[in-house]
Amino acid sequence: MTDLRPTPPRHLPFKEQEGAGGESHATVVFLHGFGGDRQTWVNLQTALAPSLRSVAFDLPGHGDALDWPVVGNAGVAAKAVLQSLEELDLGGVHLVGHSMGGAVAALAALREPERIKSLTLLAPGGFGAEINHKLLRRYAAATDLTEMEMLLEQFFGWEFKLPKFLAKTAVEARLKPGAVATLQAIVEEIVDGTVQKTLPRQDLAGLPMPVKVIWGTQDRVLPTRQAHKLPGVVATHIFEGVGHMPHLEIPKEVVRLIRQNAGLTG
Repeated sequence: MTDLRPTPPRHLPFKEQEGAGGESHATVVFLHGFGGDRQTWVNLQTALAPSLRSVAFDLPGHGDALDWPVVGNAGVAAKAVLQSLEELDLGGVHLVGHSMGGAVAALAALREPERIKSLTLLAPGGFGAEINHKLLRRYAAATDLTEMEMLLEQFFGWEFKLPKFLAKTAVEARLKPGAVATLQAIVEEIVDGTVQKTLPRQDLAGLPMPVKVIWGTQDRVLPTRQAHKLPGVVATHIFEGVGHMPHLEIPKEVVRLIRQNAGLTG
């Protein structure tokens, strides 16, 4: 009898950007936040191309990984990322994660530190109990363009001018069958009632690779104070007037810090 079940995917969908640095430098791997996809990293991948190759994944339940066999919390996504790194023969990578993707990156580094050469976390999830659960739940369910624009404004600093295409792209992504229900299921895995599940932050001190944490003082999703009292070996970079999306609000500064963490200068 023929088995008509679909073959499970071997790795997460990704966008690759070749780098002029060739094989002398490790690959930068980008992990997006909740409700996003790999396209959020296009500008950073382009900016890094003169020196570093990069790969941006769609996390389970997002983008082209909407139908990934198992979706859920950061732990589920970390397992999928590590599986994908193995399948694509990506070892010794510079891992960059934003928000939920930051929690995923931290868990991946804690589980298999030998695979990671540096860890850069942008407003990472799981660093404290406080979270704007009302905003995230509304964002997960939103399908109206006007509502999406109002919600997305809360993710950025007060002075940031929201590009029109962001809301339009987000609404279009919700048109895929099952997209809204999947996001709603994931947000309930992230949030436990009115708080978020937390990571063992102090364990970051034991990691062998350099760790940077980047946060904005106007983050209305995860409070900046979650960056306080991290282990002393973790480099913390706080930016005034920046919200929850530093990679879109201050991309040049973020690229500089990624390069720095990767051991590159200039």
